[in-house]
Amino acid sequence: MPSSRSAVYRAPARAGKVLLMPRTLPHARPGTTAPASPEPRRGVLPGLALSLAVAAAAMLLSQVLPGVSALVIAIAAGIASANLLPLPAALSPGLAVSSKKLLRAGIVLLGLQVALQDLLALGAPMLAVVVAVVAGGILGTVLIGRALGVDRGLTILVACGFSICGAAAVAAAAGVTDPEEEHEERTITAIALVVLFGTLMILMVPALAAVLHLDPEIAGAWAGASIHEVAQVVAAGGAIGGAALTLAVIVKLARVLLLAPVMAVLSLQQRREGGAEGRRPPLVPLFVLGFLAMVLLRSIVPLPDGVLDVGRLLQTALLTAAMFALGTGVKVRRLLQVGPRPLALAALSTLLVSTIALGGVLLVS
Repeated sequence: MPSSRSAVYRAPARAGKVLLMPRTLPHARPGTTAPASPEPRRGVLPGLALSLAVAAAAMLLSQVLPGVSALVIAIAAGIASANLLPLPAALSPGLAVSSKKLLRAGIVLLGLQVALQDLLALGAPMLAVVVAVVAGGILGTVLIGRALGVDRGLTILVACGFSICGAAAVAAAAGVTDPEEEHEERTITAIALVVLFGTLMILMVPALAAVLHLDPEIAGAWAGASIHEVAQVVAAGGAIGGAALTLAVIVKLARVLLLAPVMAVLSLQQRREGGAEGRRPPLVPLFVLGFLAMVLLRSIVPLPDGVLDVGRLLQTALLTAAMFALGTGVKVRRLLQVGPRPLALAALSTLLVSTIALGGVLLVS
């Protein structure tokens, strides 16, 4: 039988010759060839529309649930949808676009939150603390993960998420370092750990600041230098009160700015490990260049508050839609099989980052 994908078949050999004959359509005139069967194409609109609709609902719900990020709500909705409801196959292309393209677009717009003038106002000593937190947190977490025997890919995601800016850093690092099929499962595991331990930090930092009798500004700087997510930093800074919130957010945004150089270093490392035959990611990922362009735009051009508000809204919507799409790729049964080692890694990474941050803030203050 000829292959259904082949346009020719081999006729029986006669007198030592092999003739190649075109495959004809059944009931067609001789000489009429069959057209190549096109691969089925599914539109991305259904999955995209669902992701954006869930993002809008999550953003509205986060307004009535103080301290709960829309990203967290969207992740939970995605996991619940994937495990409680059979999602139609027609949603898959759009969900794939949401988890990759929308995610990177959201990270690009995240740069509009960072103004270099605000960061320089922190002073060189505090900026050095921020660098120490990010560098020490990543390197230390990688060493801890190696000692615990945690999967290297998951360790890198946890290290970036806990040391830089939570879920956005996890997803950005996954896009650079983890192109394999288990990409989404590792990503969601790391994000779930960010949510769990970052939420605990919202409660612990204000409580420990009160026990240690820290001034609000010192406590705010500690919160910004140690807590994982921007939304979690806002919640903790508001709980501390006084001038803590403003300083906490500025210090946190200084950590966010380091997302670009860290992703560039990870990409360079991937290129070296890929070798000549392996897949070689770009030296600097395009979305990182876009992120830096938005930082420069915010720092150089006096953008109206309305533009910044729209940018912040779009950034949140895109990242929230991406988190929902990532959540739909998670099976709870497999997530529950993660085991105690990643939990231990997350706990020790949180302790490491918060200790470096507190020590540095007290030193420069």
